[in-house]
Amino acid sequence: MRYLLVEDNLELAEAVLNRLALDGHAVDHAANLSDAEDCLATANYDLILLDVMLPDGDGRDFLARSRAHLETPVIVLTARSQVSDRVGALDQGADDYITKPFDFSELEARCRAVLRRRGGEARNEIALGSALFDPLAGTLRQGDQTIELRNREIRLLEVFARHRGQILSKSQLMDRLFSYDADVTENAIEVYVGRLRRRIDGAGVRIETVRGLGYRMETAKT
Repeated sequence: MRYLLVEDNLELAEAVLNRLALDGHAVDHAANLSDAEDCLATANYDLILLDVMLPDGDGRDFLARSRAHLETPVIVLTARSQVSDRVGALDQGADDYITKPFDFSELEARCRAVLRRRGGEARNEIALGSALFDPLAGTLRQGDQTIELRNREIRLLEVFARHRGQILSKSQLMDRLFSYDADVTENAIEVYVGRLRRRIDGAGVRIETVRGLGYRMETAKT
């Protein structure tokens, strides 16, 4: 998944970036609301982690203004722990709320829960034909065989799984897998797609190449 972290505490931001990167997520960092707006104008994100007190304004006001056109789920990060603060953030459009200081495992769990709710799923496992894909465990299980996936494979398969039937361009997939400063080319997408095709072979789904447009996951034709 591709996240946007809006946080002015650079030490905390670096820690969050490093932790999420270990899980294979691409994360862009904005230290203020102006930079966040620039990021949102040029990229699509699966999730936004938004601090409240920022140098150029209140994150909650930014969220309230943006909700009219912003559908991306948002988790608010703040040191405020009063019930009224949590209720206010949720009423202004936040999908969840976590109080600083927080444990990284809790943050990761809340991210997964928000993304599941947005995807209409109740569990971590996603059915892909006859296979069960677990993004949290990083496994693809078919019958009595369980395949352990690498980080990028997990995130790319998750993107395809959550956008089944939709054509995704190489540029869109690059946006989901890599942050701005990643030194990679679109050829990397071809490599990862090739790996995933081998992983899901026989599961009843396939990743189809749509010439000139990109890729699409669909039910395999019999």
